[in-house]
Amino acid sequence: MPQEGEQVLPLVRSLNSRIPINAVFCNRSPRVIRPLWIDFLGEPRAFDDLQPGTGRKMTTFVGHPWMFRDAVTDEPLKVNGKELFLPKPAEGGTATFANITLPVYSLKDRALQVIRQLVQPENYRRLEIARCLQEDLEDRPSLLKDLHCMNRRVEQHLLERIQGQEE
Repeated sequence: MPQEGEQVLPLVRSLNSRIPINAVFCNRSPRVIRPLWIDFLGEPRAFDDLQPGTGRKMTTFVGHPWMFRDAVTDEPLKVNGKELFLPKPAEGGTATFANITLPVYSLKDRALQVIRQLVQPENYRRLEIARCLQEDLEDRPSLLKDLHCMNRRVEQHLLERIQGQEE
């Protein structure tokens, strides 16, 4: 348990493994993407954007999480089908591939993306649509909000595992 006044570190953060790996970030989406390393304090650190259809060799470390976002809209993207890329030791020293793709969007989410591109935020409330959709438009994608939710899910998962062991 942390002592009073002690900083509580988020669960999603880099660990000091010192085990280097070679990774190849492959942008397999039609969007410009922003790779984000989650540092030792759980803070996202942006790296140079990747253009559609390009890749970049990176040296990273086992236990260093990465997220990928649309550089323009901040929408989350998938990496190897997941929210987070967490490098593991590579077999035989080969490179580990991080294939970044678009998620499968619901029709509602895709419609919200298009409306956000076409309508200025100050005009969302003027649209003749349900108030809940106006509120959804105003609730823009946010890396920090997503990281916070991810930390809550990890914490909940750990609590459930602890409770399962106590039974």
